[in-house]
Amino acid sequence: MNEAMTEQGLDLLFREARSQNGWRDQPVSDDTLRKLYDLLRWGPTSANSCPARIVFVRSAEARQRLLPALSAGNVEKTLSAPVTAIIGYDTGFHEQLPKLFPHNPGVRDWFAGQPELIESTALRNSSMQGGYFILAARALGLDCGPMSGFNHDLIDSEFFATDAGRAGAFPGMQIKSNFLCNLGYGDPAKLFPRSPRLGFEEVCALL
Repeated sequence: MNEAMTEQGLDLLFREARSQNGWRDQPVSDDTLRKLYDLLRWGPTSANSCPARIVFVRSAEARQRLLPALSAGNVEKTLSAPVTAIIGYDTGFHEQLPKLFPHNPGVRDWFAGQPELIESTALRNSSMQGGYFILAARALGLDCGPMSGFNHDLIDSEFFATDAGRAGAFPGMQIKSNFLCNLGYGDPAKLFPRSPRLGFEEVCALL
């Protein structure tokens, strides 16, 4: 695992990759979505907690449920995307730790009855997994359009809540949304000029 990625691979994942605002009329297969998850799941998380939970919104019906929660600037780009992923996190993730961290099953007890620790750990690590999600998608030739402009409460109520008349996407789990990410094959004509990034000396320190 010591060989560096090729320059072409680095361009694909980072230097030439762009956050997309428009999409070509080209579907994303279920097989591709499965491959995406099969890549991202290997990324590290604290105590192998793996708190991220993902809903892939694809159907017209599901998309209509999503739209009321979106900020105005995110509606058109989401309507044209083949898939919108809701990246959420399970606030009961610690119940899976005896399975995910078998050499120390007692790690579950670190979190039991500690809501602030649960929340911070789940949010932080699902955000890390969201980063792996984007890189995995790009590695498979997909483009991404991550978004934070939406009403979290509406998303959580519509897709994750369990009530008397409807089961959420993950029955029995307490899921909260983190961010959204449109997926597909981007339309380069809809891209803005690339914005600058901060330089090494501005954000890094060598001690």
